[in-house]
Amino acid sequence: MATCEHAVAAGGKTAPQQFEENNLSEAKRVIAVLSGKGGVGKSFVTGSLAVELARRGNKVGILDADITGPSIPKMLGMSGRHASGIGNLLLPEVSMTGIKVMSSNLLLANETDPVLWRGPVIAGAIRQFWSDTSWGPLDYLLVDMPPGTGDVALTVFQSLPVDGIVVVTSPQDLVSMIVAKAVNMADKMNVPILGIIENMSYITCPDCGKKIEVFGPSKLDEVAEGYGVKVLGRLPIDPALALACDAGAIEEALPSDLLPDAIAACEAVEPHEGEGASENA
Repeated sequence: MATCEHAVAAGGKTAPQQFEENNLSEAKRVIAVLSGKGGVGKSFVTGSLAVELARRGNKVGILDADITGPSIPKMLGMSGRHASGIGNLLLPEVSMTGIKVMSSNLLLANETDPVLWRGPVIAGAIRQFWSDTSWGPLDYLLVDMPPGTGDVALTVFQSLPVDGIVVVTSPQDLVSMIVAKAVNMADKMNVPILGIIENMSYITCPDCGKKIEVFGPSKLDEVAEGYGVKVLGRLPIDPALALACDAGAIEEALPSDLLPDAIAACEAVEPHEGEGASENA
């Protein structure tokens, strides 16, 4: 179990015990999608991976750990919907193609209500989304992380059995810093990085088909090589796809095989051993 060295040095608490999984859930693989800063399309990448994995016949869930800025429900057509419960457990909402989602937006009266919670309350929400939610059997649980490497990220990596991290960047000068933050956190938490996805890598000219690097030449390859991690894909700026996400239609609009290397990296993760949850969960 990882500990927070700064907390220990200050005489504070070490890492919390890992949250328990209830007997109506079994996530075979838990993969976190992380960025060292906001605004790079991390939630879009999470949604895209979920859709691609579901298209291949996998049972997929998304735990939306971006508590104060959740966007997954809207992307998957869940605006206005609310999570329900069975006994003491929450039930995730289910998308058109069967992707299960638990998010703070599914617990609010209105999706535009601000989440004015302090750190301990947010950590409690992460516990609820893991321990008090009936996920049923899942081949993959993707965790959409908040931007940065703060309290919530620390809670997730210390308290959930994360098997790997997908890092999301954009092709700007900050890419090296973003990757460095993610790599350093992964190293401290002893969680492997599966690789890096560059979002907003280019835009395709609608007239001539030329790829235009809006933010300048990508530095992804050299940064990835410098940190010893794999490049899992480059995503274009696609206005039509962005509109589809805003309309809750990513499952219909997402092009096929958009991130084959990233999907292969997820599939290479060894599943957890266990008896499994009930198929009727």
